[in-house]
Amino acid sequence: MTKVFGIKNCDTMKKAFAWLEANGVAYEFTDYKKAGVAAAHLPDWNKRAGWKTLLNTRGLMWKKLSEEERADVDEAKALRLMAQYPALIKRPVLDTGKSLLVGFDADTYAKTVK
Repeated sequence: MTKVFGIKNCDTMKKAFAWLEANGVAYEFTDYKKAGVAAAHLPDWNKRAGWKTLLNTRGLMWKKLSEEERADVDEAKALRLMAQYPALIKRPVLDTGKSLLVGFDADTYAKTVK
């Protein structure tokens, strides 16, 4: 079954949910902010998608970080920050078992999600 990770009230998440439902895709949703599962999944997600893809540097949470926290971000620092602040993870993270998709793009979903 397709697994969807993210934060429930995010607008991008709502678009992904709508697409999945409109296309009859069964999925299991985990709110990683509430469930606290982001840190456990980050090593796998990083290996499959890369920390640069996962790290959301355009969102409100990134802007709330101190200059020091945002400076000189490398893989280790990015993973620490995302574990500490799950809202820094780009949403949604969709795991089909074969593919890991980060963010929502209807065309990519159409090609990848069955």
